[in-house]
Amino acid sequence: MATSTHTVTNQAPPLVGYDVYASDRALTEAVERHVAPELIGAVREELGGLGRTAGSAQAQEWGALANEHPPKLRTHDRYGNRIDEVEFHPSWHRLLGHAVGAGLTDAWGRPAGHVRRAAGFLVWTQTEAGHGCPLSMTHAAVPALRTDPELAAEWEPRLTSHAYAKELLPAGRKPGALFGMGMTEKQGGSDVRANTTSAVPLAGGAGEYVLTGHKWFCSAPMSDGFLVLAQAPGGLTCFLVPRVLADGTRNVFRIQRLKDKLGNRSNASGEVEFEGTWARRVGEEGRGVRTIIEMVAATRLDCVVGSAAQMRQAVAQAVHHAAYRSAFGGLLIDKPLMRNVLADLALESEAATVLALRLAAAYDADTEQERALLRLAVPAAKYWVTKRCTPMVTEALECLGGNGYVEESGMPRLLREAPLNSIWEGAGNVQALDVLRALQREPGALDAFLQEVGQARGADHRLDGAIKDLLTELADLDGIEGRARRLVERMALVHQGSLLVRWAPSEVADAFCASRLGGDWGAAFGTLPGGLPTEAIVERARAVV
Repeated sequence: MATSTHTVTNQAPPLVGYDVYASDRALTEAVERHVAPELIGAVREELGGLGRTAGSAQAQEWGALANEHPPKLRTHDRYGNRIDEVEFHPSWHRLLGHAVGAGLTDAWGRPAGHVRRAAGFLVWTQTEAGHGCPLSMTHAAVPALRTDPELAAEWEPRLTSHAYAKELLPAGRKPGALFGMGMTEKQGGSDVRANTTSAVPLAGGAGEYVLTGHKWFCSAPMSDGFLVLAQAPGGLTCFLVPRVLADGTRNVFRIQRLKDKLGNRSNASGEVEFEGTWARRVGEEGRGVRTIIEMVAATRLDCVVGSAAQMRQAVAQAVHHAAYRSAFGGLLIDKPLMRNVLADLALESEAATVLALRLAAAYDADTEQERALLRLAVPAAKYWVTKRCTPMVTEALECLGGNGYVEESGMPRLLREAPLNSIWEGAGNVQALDVLRALQREPGALDAFLQEVGQARGADHRLDGAIKDLLTELADLDGIEGRARRLVERMALVHQGSLLVRWAPSEVADAFCASRLGGDWGAAFGTLPGGLPTEAIVERARAVV
């Protein structure tokens, strides 16, 4: 474009009008690997359609608008009546409606449901991550509700529906429903056993209670129902709290304010208070943590998938920019040092994607062996992948230079979002301690993990050495809590390395093992050892428009 002073040249075009799914080789290969041959045609078509929409200018605009116009709390109507409603920009509803219609809350009852949903979640949340929160909690509520067959029969069809309706109505009058969760309180945070919210049983009510108390973080407060923890006479218990009661009256659900968050701006996170709030018990009294733990595990896996999505979008943007931007006599993508940076980022992204889809496949298999593997592998992956997201997105942003620091590039929004999944559903120490708890209480979990990584033994000497070092670490339990992060990091890296050795192209597996397991790597991205085929690794990560 010519102006009165200069001609604009050497600017990369926007990454738009592409298939987010088909252009992600690590993801498409994982789906092909984990989905049965008789299903793969339909799954390809399903994810391809979602990928093309995700890469469209329309969807990208929805994501930008949903963040530029964050939700607003309306505690009262114009007449002074308490209504406790949150208003969202129309783009938020378009994003959610498309996601629900694509089955991103429907994994538990269809063939290969977890793999196809995880792949879809990874694709679609690259357009905008905030609306992934209600999608994740709705999906994850199903196993908790299944502890009460009557509740599951009533609510599961609503949660797995492919129809979205934004209105606050009795759930029975809606084509589908969304769920939220309220666990933490001011005084306890992740220590939910310190909760003080009380639950008093109603006389003659079959599992009915009234709640009094608060929740310090309640995401997606406009959802149709919530799973919350409260202290019943028998101890900490899980409850279902509907926003609207069956007779059409609003349940007491007072949204005190919305959090002013670093990122995740499109999504509302509120502080809520209960005062005589009607609730239905889920599971037995005193077993609230055990009841809700499967929901927590599923949302933790979504943290891994969500971080993998952000990493993939960051590396796609960085490689795309470098493929068009020239400096110092040539394209950035052809410069050896930039290629080292991009290849390093691509390795991190592919390792996250492969691990996330492997864990989703374990959910689909649902065998005793796979369930034992998930008990260790999910918190380990949640710890490591979510922690790698922020430094990786930062480096990818830097690849765009000053352009990446400008809001219009989309990179600042990615960077603000990047730390969230490391905090949500238990921060790093919580995950590391959960791994220790599983090691101490469930020996079958370690056996399953070692059998999993052992499938790649003998294929790479650096992986073999890392497995040996891990076994040495596990054999020394003195002061293990203080070393928990170190142990869990090694477990996650060994798991990623074993999967890449088994399934990734040799150049990817070799570079990962050399850098992450062999110790030939620096403290920053772009420090891969010499002699690696970085050009092939970068080309594999490129999103073709």
